[in-house]
Amino acid sequence: MPATGPSPVDSSILAEALRVPLVRLSRRLRQEAQKSELTAQDISILASIRKVPGLGVSELAVAEQISRPTMSSHVKRLETAGWVTRADHADDGRRSGLTVTPEGLQVLELIRNQRNDWLSLRLARLTPEERDQLAAAIEPLIKLTRIDP
Repeated sequence: MPATGPSPVDSSILAEALRVPLVRLSRRLRQEAQKSELTAQDISILASIRKVPGLGVSELAVAEQISRPTMSSHVKRLETAGWVTRADHADDGRRSGLTVTPEGLQVLELIRNQRNDWLSLRLARLTPEERDQLAAAIEPLIKLTRIDP
């Protein structure tokens, strides 16, 4: 006997329905971040280094899906600003690892707070049921961003 209940949503229909609101949300969060001195890419790089201290430029370029020369430019700019430092790799003197400075951590915290404040104000305008629906979507959205192409 066939199972009853809601039918699965067609992937292409869901993709079209999700695309516009996700792009708009991403754009608005980037606009909030642009109120700081950093680009969205710089923020992502700082967050990656904070998450994995000691990460090298090449590894970071792969993680951020940009070329090594482009990553080097970003890192140099972040170093000049005093938000990132390089240290010799413990096992390989030819390599260096990156860490976020206390000043860089403060900048990341400020940006996180700005984004969260903006988002929190808008979430507060939703009904409790709508917030529950968004909360239920968090894990699938995280899983979606981790799926390789």
